[in-house]
Amino acid sequence: MAWIADVPGVTLAAFVKAKAGVPWSLAKRHVTTGKVFVDGACVVAIDHRLAAGQSVELRTNAQRPRDPEREGVLVHDDAHVVVIDKPAGVSSVPYEDREGGTAMDLVRGAWRREGRDATSVPLHVVHRIDRATSGLLAFAKTKRAELGLAAQFRAHALERTYICVAHGRVTPRRIESYLVADRGDRLRGSTTRTEQGKRAVTHVEVVEELRHATLCRVRLETGKTHQIRIHLAEAGHPLVGEEVYIRDFEAAGGRPLTSARMLLHAATLGFEHPVTGERISLASELPPDFTTVVDRLRSPR
Repeated sequence: MAWIADVPGVTLAAFVKAKAGVPWSLAKRHVTTGKVFVDGACVVAIDHRLAAGQSVELRTNAQRPRDPEREGVLVHDDAHVVVIDKPAGVSSVPYEDREGGTAMDLVRGAWRREGRDATSVPLHVVHRIDRATSGLLAFAKTKRAELGLAAQFRAHALERTYICVAHGRVTPRRIESYLVADRGDRLRGSTTRTEQGKRAVTHVEVVEELRHATLCRVRLETGKTHQIRIHLAEAGHPLVGEEVYIRDFEAAGGRPLTSARMLLHAATLGFEHPVTGERISLASELPPDFTTVVDRLRSPR
């Protein structure tokens, strides 16, 4: 069964209940057990709010979705550094007391599955990626590695590229601005008062033009909170699936494209090993919940 959402803001469980004509308990169970797909991507949150025009499909024979806590893929792991390919929707570190299911938990879960000690090895935070962003995330396992990686981040000596999909026709560009935590409306953004902001530089390359959007490769010269999201939004090209830096686009008459997740993926991470000096270059393929939306935006309607 498939439908198109015609009323914005309705929760997924309520939509399924109304369209499928099933009781609340069954509608919720359909969602939480991975039977409901929004724009081709499985969504298991019953309170996920739909946008008008999104496609919703009920696949009663779909298998239960894999548990992210059991799917943390370690792409590099040695005595000093571990790098995980983080799924979208997973926090890098706990932001609230007793928050579970973070990337740190995924690392320890992967160790437990391998029969290794998952509790006594420390995990030092050296950088973060947004909860909504998927891709490569590194932790240090020793103090020496933490200091070495932190120094490389401060010196902007790491190679970090992201793949994203932004609204509209993006052109190759270098974006530089000074970012502040509050631009005046409780949103992070750029300021003209350079003495108050933190310098941020983003390099944008066009990979492919899509329908009403552009697939981009982005290289960070600096790494500030929400840098890519802010820079592209301020350029008039917010990311597809963006829920925060979208108000200016909508106020200007833009119509956000639908996506069950934000289309931003940390695709490569390169650094000098903080202990051995070896050059480490890692890459992560785009996950299915990302490519599903890209394929949809490739298809004419």
